[in-house]
Amino acid sequence: MLGRNAREFLVEEDLEHTRQEMRLARRNRESRNFDCRYVHKDGHVVPISWKGVWLESDGLYFFIGRDMTERYEMERRQTQSQRLEAIGQLTGGIAHDFNNLLSVILGNLELAKRRLDDDSEAGRRLERVEQAALRGATLTAQLLAFARQQPLSARVFDMNASVEGTMTLLQRTLGDGVEIESRLAPDLWKTLADPTQFESALVNLALNARDAMNGDGALVVETGNVRIDGPVRVHGTDIPPGDYCALSVSDTGTGMDPDTAAHVFEPFFTTKPTGKGTGMGLSMVYGFASQSSGGVRIYSEVGVGTTVRIYLPRASADADAIEARGSSVIDAGELARGETILVAEDDTDVREVVVAQLKDLGYRVIIAPDGEAALNVLQSGEAVDLLFTDLTMPGGLNGTELVEAARSLRPGLKALLTSGFALAGSIGGDNVHGRLPLLVKPYHRSELAARIRAVLDS
Repeated sequence: MLGRNAREFLVEEDLEHTRQEMRLARRNRESRNFDCRYVHKDGHVVPISWKGVWLESDGLYFFIGRDMTERYEMERRQTQSQRLEAIGQLTGGIAHDFNNLLSVILGNLELAKRRLDDDSEAGRRLERVEQAALRGATLTAQLLAFARQQPLSARVFDMNASVEGTMTLLQRTLGDGVEIESRLAPDLWKTLADPTQFESALVNLALNARDAMNGDGALVVETGNVRIDGPVRVHGTDIPPGDYCALSVSDTGTGMDPDTAAHVFEPFFTTKPTGKGTGMGLSMVYGFASQSSGGVRIYSEVGVGTTVRIYLPRASADADAIEARGSSVIDAGELARGETILVAEDDTDVREVVVAQLKDLGYRVIIAPDGEAALNVLQSGEAVDLLFTDLTMPGGLNGTELVEAARSLRPGLKALLTSGFALAGSIGGDNVHGRLPLLVKPYHRSELAARIRAVLDS
């Protein structure tokens, strides 16, 4: 820079602003603070914050400039983190309320279908309505995945084996124009996460890569062990220090500029043409990795390609118990055997349909609109074989607290929770805090019957 005019380094758009600041410093004999952008010798732009004065005695400007690249990047990440958190809270709340509505729709549909001939015109129309409702349930599941409120069945699994098992499906799905290469670490640690959601994330990443390459290019799927020594904040999620199993999916597609890459994990954000994508694929990957106590990073360069890397926690040595618990399977439901179920549900419409379903299955049902009412039933001495309660209810008692209070009155009382979303931080798809069975809304009559029967027989 020595011996050269500062104009040679300034970004053209910032030239007049910089000149004006220098004029004001000289004219008013005061210290000036302003920002402008210089161009590094390798071509990238450097934001600089200046503080300076004009000294009349010397006839010179004296300025000190600070490179603000790191500071601005930290502020950008913080803003992105806050935006993602706000979007997550909003989508999680919407999905929860929508799942309650879907529970009412699907429940009443199933009850109505049982009273109609499937071959009748009305039966066929109800079938189409049910399929539409199920598509709505899929959408809410995607929103909950982004909001990190989806129920997960975390267990120990072999990431390499899962990748290999998905490769055949990927080759058929991606087409002959995409060449797939796998680079699997031979010494890969065992992973603790939901294997089904992991495979879904892999498929989503592969489909995005195919679209970025317009169906013609190279896709590399790689696994490896990663040790993080200090806390890392990635796309609004803190990845704590520890051991992780990493999955990387790289493509030779069009790539993205930094502004686009900053938004790719937001729901419904997509660079694809209208009708070619929902914008939920990467948001699901983000939510799954974050909720699994891991994280996700994206590296992209326009004209070069994109790499997305998922970090999932390494399974601990004592994870066998988690694996055994996660692998349990619930058999098909059976009808009641004279048992009584206490239903605690604050939503009137949801309560009405679940009570109708349980009675249709042959159970005796006692109704409670909230936790306090449910405890009053138990204190009255009424015979109850199982407490079926919503996880989130007004009035001071949530579902988990209600079960604890109920068991203080009746030790060993069997309980089943239901919810449209999983509590933040809960691990285990069939467990809230690893202890209580959970039935996710919306559910089919057969799922309700199976889970009720399984808990009663456990």
